Amino acid sequence: MLPRKRQCEEETSNNNLPNKKNLIVAFGAADSDVNSDRSLSGSNNNNSSNVKEVDRGTYVMAVGDNNPQEIDEDLHSRQLAVYGRETMRKLFGASVLVSGMQGLGVEIAKNLILAGVKSVTLHDVGTVELWDMSSNFVFSENDVGKNRALASVAKLQELNNAVVVQSLTSELTKEQLADFQAVVFTDISLEKAIEFNDYCHSHQPPIAFIKTEVRGLFGSVFCDFGPEFTVFDVDGEDAHTGIIASVSNDNPALVSCVDDERLEFQDGDLVVFSEVHGMKELNDGRPTKIKNARAYSFTLEEDTTNYGRYEKGGIVTQVKQQKVLNFKPLREALSDPGDFLLSDFAKFDRPPLLHLAFQALDKFITELGRFPVPGVEDDAQKLITIASNMNDSSGDDKLDDINPKLLRQFAFGARAVLNPMAAMFGGIVGQEVVKACSGKFHPLFQFFYFDSVESLPSEPLDPDDFRPVNSRYDAQISVFGRKLQKKLEDSQVFVVGSGALGCEFLKNLALMGVSCGNQGKLTITDDDVIEKSNLSRQFLFRDWNIGQAKSTVAASAAASINPSFNIEALQNRVSPETENV
Repeated sequence: MLPRKRQCEEETSNNNLPNKKNLIVAFGAADSDVNSDRSLSGSNNNNSSNVKEVDRGTYVMAVGDNNPQEIDEDLHSRQLAVYGRETMRKLFGASVLVSGMQGLGVEIAKNLILAGVKSVTLHDVGTVELWDMSSNFVFSENDVGKNRALASVAKLQELNNAVVVQSLTSELTKEQLADFQAVVFTDISLEKAIEFNDYCHSHQPPIAFIKTEVRGLFGSVFCDFGPEFTVFDVDGEDAHTGIIASVSNDNPALVSCVDDERLEFQDGDLVVFSEVHGMKELNDGRPTKIKNARAYSFTLEEDTTNYGRYEKGGIVTQVKQQKVLNFKPLREALSDPGDFLLSDFAKFDRPPLLHLAFQALDKFITELGRFPVPGVEDDAQKLITIASNMNDSSGDDKLDDINPKLLRQFAFGARAVLNPMAAMFGGIVGQEVVKACSGKFHPLFQFFYFDSVESLPSEPLDPDDFRPVNSRYDAQISVFGRKLQKKLEDSQVFVVGSGALGCEFLKNLALMGVSCGNQGKLTITDDDVIEKSNLSRQFLFRDWNIGQAKSTVAASAAASINPSFNIEALQNRVSPETENV
């Protein structure tokens, strides 16, 4: 739980919300200056005018300033520099659903709320478990037994009062998805995902659909933004230019540019010419496609044999092009995934195997109603058998080697949502939602798989080492074992800087249990103070922290995430003068 400016009443009464008649409870951003607080539970709310009964779903909403607004340039200065005003305005109008509020879901929601979308709806029908403590930074042990979405909504609202943050605790229907521009599912069966994706793909306009999972040291993302999705700006860069040195009278024509700066053109780009002397035919403003792009030259798909002879001068400018992507629905993409996005060229053959592994895990869970148990060989062999049978029936796409060792590692950690993996995929998926809602930057097309099996101990561990010990680190223990967890807890760590990355590092380290043992200690130093522009990305800070020291506020917030975190904050600049501090 993060530190708060004002305390809400205990939320345990949320578990008693009626099932047949459901409640909407709203509180506005303006309430932050009022001394009296409002409970999320309708039964404890003294202002009955703010409670409405509805017939569809259970929404509990923490309402920010949802009126049309100008861009707060102080708050969003960094985003404006990257996205531009038009993209920011599109984001401000986007409503997003995030389903599954374990570690991955909360990371995605956090990033979208900080980015400033119009609304984020948090969906989960499950309850908080001690198992969730090592990956979800908004949960405390007091939240165990509460609905995950309800336990998250108020704390995530603190990140940005201009965003509507609401929770949905009932089972989703396809029709409810029509309320959103983008939907993200982090914990859903393949059968249900196909059903929802079919609806989103055929909806007019299409609803951007993302399915993502973190299973131990393995992760996946699938994106479907509709049958015809237009990318308005593929790379977000300004149009590239070059100064012409010569143009040949050939077919195709060779264009050479001055060698002061390398050209950024690519094959297939469209360019226009201006201020060319001699070969004036090029100055007609008509876009021409280039090929054979090199560092200082390229050829034109144009015959200049009968053009005037080039004399001097000239500027060539790239014409930015829109791109239309034809996404396939999930049911088709599963059997025909196309090219996989690679993150590690040393593992170029890994994505097809992980594509199979995640499908095998879904079948395992469907058949047995649970995840494989860490360290239990029979469960690992069951998953390997399922994967082998699926591979044998895949026809021409059959893999030569299904790598039983990797599948065994996959099975043992499948139930765990590890914080570092959740943080990584939360960033990836959050960015994909921004692309889906704005058309800015080329989206992921369509599958992405990642693993970090090299993080596992090189020597086999005793299966008993993976067994839970009824602690907040049980999910992490199920992957790495108790011995490594003990080493993490007793670590001595020094962190320099508590800005955007520093806040993320502190959150991750606190959740992992680093420096949380009797022998452990983390020291952080930063001589800077909090400014308003920090709030849109340095998520441990709030508006009431402006002007305070970054290191002390970040340390306090991190200790709230994990009360066992042994952390000391300094305000020294790291330099030769402070080496002896």
